[in-house]
This record gives sequence, C-alpha cells and structure tokens, in this order.
Amino acid sequence: MPILKNYDVIIAGAGAAGLMCAIEAGKRGRSVLLLDHAKKPAEKIRISGGGRCNFTNLYCDPEAFLSKNPHFCKSALRQYTQHDFIALMEQYGIAYHEKTLGQLFCDHSAKDIIDMLLTEAKNAGVELFLETSIFNVSKSEHGFDLETSRGKTSCHSLVIATGGLSIPKMGATGFAYDIADQFNIPITETRAALVPLTFDGERLEYCKSLAGVALPAVAKFGKTAFPEAMLYTHRGLSGPAILQISSYWDHKTALELNMMPDMDVYEFLKSEKTEAPKTALQTTLGKILPKRLAGAISAQHDSPERLADIADKKLRTIADQINHWQIIPDGTEGYRTAEVTLGGIDTDALSSKTMECEAVAGLYFIGECVDVTGHLGGYNFQWAWSSGYVAGQSI
Repeated sequence: MPILKNYDVIIAGAGAAGLMCAIEAGKRGRSVLLLDHAKKPAEKIRISGGGRCNFTNLYCDPEAFLSKNPHFCKSALRQYTQHDFIALMEQYGIAYHEKTLGQLFCDHSAKDIIDMLLTEAKNAGVELFLETSIFNVSKSEHGFDLETSRGKTSCHSLVIATGGLSIPKMGATGFAYDIADQFNIPITETRAALVPLTFDGERLEYCKSLAGVALPAVAKFGKTAFPEAMLYTHRGLSGPAILQISSYWDHKTALELNMMPDMDVYEFLKSEKTEAPKTALQTTLGKILPKRLAGAISAQHDSPERLADIADKKLRTIADQINHWQIIPDGTEGYRTAEVTLGGIDTDALSSKTMECEAVAGLYFIGECVDVTGHLGGYNFQWAWSSGYVAGQSI
C-alpha cells in the first residue's frame, strides 16, 4: 500500500460539517485532508430543499434541537450563528429568500452553496480526495494512522463528519458509529427522524384513497405541537407537521392531529344544522375541508343524508375526528426517506466547546452523527455549520 504524506488534520466526510471544519482548520494554517467515499461532495446539500437548500433558519434557537443533553448545542450555536453563515453567503453574492417560519433557501440552486464551500476550501489549502474509502483507523503516539483505498496516511487530529444513517441511497453508512465503538465512545439509541408515518390495513387504504390531499394542521404529541401542513400519501401521512412530530413520537402512544386548528368544528356543525338542516354532511364538511377528505369522513360515519337527522352526539364524534384525531401509526418510512438520524454519539463524551472526545485526544465528531437533531427548516444545516466551525477552530 502506498504511503501518503502526513497531515495535521484528516476529516472523514465531505458534507456540510466536514467542509466547514476543513475550511476553518485550513484558514488557521493546518494541513488538511478531506476524504469522502462518494463521487461528489456535499450530496445532501445538493438535494436539500428541492435543490435550493434550506441552509439555515433566521430563528435558530437551542430549543429547536433534540438531544439527551439539551444544553450541549448552545456553545457551538453561539460561536457560529445563522447570521455568520448568512454573511458568508452575502460575501459570495448568493441570493436567498425566506420561505416560511424563518426558513432560508437559495434563490437559484444549492450548487451555489457547494461551489462557495469548495472555493473556500481550495483557498484554505484543503486537499480533497473523493471516491476514497477508509479501511482502518488506529491510535498512534502522535495521533492517528489511517489505511485508505489511496494508501496509508496519518494525522495529529481526526474528525469524523460522515453523518448518520438517513438516506442510504446518498451513501449514508454507520462509519461514525463504528469509529465510536472502536474507541469505546458511547452512542445514544439512533432512529429515523423527520420522517413520514406509515399505516397498515384499513387505515392505509383510507390514506391511499386521499393520497395527494394536503391541508394546514397541528400535529401534537404530549406537550409538543407543530402547526404546519400535513399530506396524505400512499403509505400514510407526511408533510412538515408530520415530519416534525415524528422526531418526538415514541412509536407506541397516540398522536393527535387537528385538521381545522382555527375552528371549533363541533360548533360549526351545530350552527350549520340549525341554519341549513337539509344540507348533506359531505356538502357541509366540504365548506371547510378539501372535498375528497370531506367525502371520506362522511362515508366513514355512514351518516344520514341531512344534517337535521344527525344527533349532536354523532356530530361531536365527527368533529373530534377533525379537531382531535387520535392515531397510533404502525411505523415510519425509516432511514430510506428520513431527513436526519435521531440520537448518535453521546454528547457526554464530547466537549461542547470544541467537539473533541474527552477520552481520546485529537478525535472529533461533528454534524449529524452527534446526538443533536434539529427541527425541520434549516436547523440541521446550522448545526453542521456550527459544529464544523468550532472543531475547525480547535484542531
């Protein structure tokens, strides 16, 4: 196996976090090698936001992140904020816009961000090797020795930025967790997050019949609620409200969906029963709901044709299905379509200021592989920029 030159820093993973870390380390005069097994860098950036990349959120706040230690993310987010990344975008003249709820997207293409990061990395002297696999990592007296598909190399500091298990077709692997296991670094339980929910049996057939229907809703689990859109699919339910609540759902307790959050549907139905008693339930529900959904709910209840013939108790049941729909999904679509991985490298094992392992000097974990998971809407990219930045300032 050929011998490559030695580096101050080797970073595994040329995604958002890895690129940011490489740029910052390079700017500080470190010799940096950035490795990735993919043919192209930053593929998750490329596909994000329908190809326009939801690169951060104006209202980025630690409360928008899930972790065993909810305070862990605060230091990195404070050291490198959403405004810092926005300033970098503006420095390169990349136009962007706010979509909803502080979510920022490129006006043109996610490729603008990738090109910006690659230019920054090149200017910082970073070497980038793509289509390169790491076969073995071992601790040495001076740092780490690596065996790669390009040859042997070594470094003083090693950064793992290979992401989680979400979207395996994009090349996701458990490499970060394998390295953590090798060095006895604890890992919190991982599962798919920001992911559509699935059903079986009659409920699946019901959702299939409504596939493509979307409407504003509030998805609630426990004390956590998200007022965004939901979407019926051929597998179950999706849309921003559903993806958000999936990160909180415990896979055994009912979720609650309110498909008319700005209306007391029971009071509406009672009023309609008084004012238009001869009107059919489906017609009445069609005034406030998508017509296909109104028809499906009406058919489910096998109600009399006229509102006048429906007892108030029955109207309450129908209204509750709209304002307080209690459901226990059969599962999720899993890592195949999950935006991110929940859980990961235990934050108790890392420095919140630098992302360095407390027990293994020179070893860092950043980005999605760490047990810090943001809400939908640019938060996870901000975690990548922030965690990559602070590690790059330390290595």
